[in-house]
Amino acid sequence: MGVSIKNIKKSFKDFNIDVDLEIEKGELITLLGPSGCGKTTLIQLISGIIPPGSGAIHIGSKDVTTMPVWSRDIGIVFQDYALFPHMNVGDNIAYGLKARKTKSSLIKKRVTEMLELVQLMGYGKRSVSSLSGGEKQRTALARALAPSPLLLLLDEPLSALDAKMRTILRREIRSIQKELGITTIYVTHDQEEALSISDRIVVMNNGRVEQKGRPWEIYNQPASGFSADFMGESNKIPCTVEEVSEPDGISLVSSDGDINFRVPYRKKIKTGEKYFVFFRPQDTEVIHDGTNKTGENMINAKILSTEYFGRYLSFDCKAGNTLLKTEISDRQVLDSKIFKVGDPVIFTVNQERCWLIRN
Repeated sequence: MGVSIKNIKKSFKDFNIDVDLEIEKGELITLLGPSGCGKTTLIQLISGIIPPGSGAIHIGSKDVTTMPVWSRDIGIVFQDYALFPHMNVGDNIAYGLKARKTKSSLIKKRVTEMLELVQLMGYGKRSVSSLSGGEKQRTALARALAPSPLLLLLDEPLSALDAKMRTILRREIRSIQKELGITTIYVTHDQEEALSISDRIVVMNNGRVEQKGRPWEIYNQPASGFSADFMGESNKIPCTVEEVSEPDGISLVSSDGDINFRVPYRKKIKTGEKYFVFFRPQDTEVIHDGTNKTGENMINAKILSTEYFGRYLSFDCKAGNTLLKTEISDRQVLDSKIFKVGDPVIFTVNQERCWLIRN
């Protein structure tokens, strides 16, 4: 058993938390969402920093709902490291073990193991003030893991670091988590971080779980417009279902009547219902930049702006009254004419990558 969060509710002056969540033993889940959505508050409820208004929390087989923080058998890594400045690296790592009155010989052995685990061998006597940001976060991680907790909580652990160091450390954290098999809850607002590190992602919005699932599902099959938009650039075109056929798929037309779509068959979709046809900019293919063409999943648009990102060129386009985004690879850019603002452009959308979101 991992972690069970049963109907946890907590009311504040202008905000409410209402969460039900099951986490498997050894699983790494990410709580993902914008600032103020309740991610850190949920972590504080799980850790015991904030008591819940109602509901129950189990870690392993233990009901910890009313237990104090120090009795919950958890390790916590904070955004700001929270290291003790008057202690050296080794003493910081040993702190939790000393609080449990562990034998000094075992503490020394465990500190050595932790320094090796986080690649800080030889750093035990160093002052924490001499460490880089990445080294401080490794020390904080080692301190959290030293007592062998049942649950590891990571609250925005990499947000204070530069982009390159974040990438390096998130890979190291994931590698360590897999090696130890420790159940882990990781808080972030960074979509790329969540996609790359998680077994499952829990998208939060306004104190509630908006969607939960594997990274691929969250990114490609969003359950709502909020999930679609928060996970990166997306297109959502309001459409009406015209025809549903199991062998042929679902036919839709955009609200303004300018775009026809065909997407794979899904159960419970009925003629006349309204949906957003969702697809990512990279699920399109620019096929022509001349006169209009017609056909299913084919969009005639005009370029409003372009942005070059090295690996790809991004277009903001307008089709009728609909604003859209599409991308073409750097190789395609080099093999084609230079696209200019105001140019007509035609692109197709891969029907297998289209997803319907209730309108």
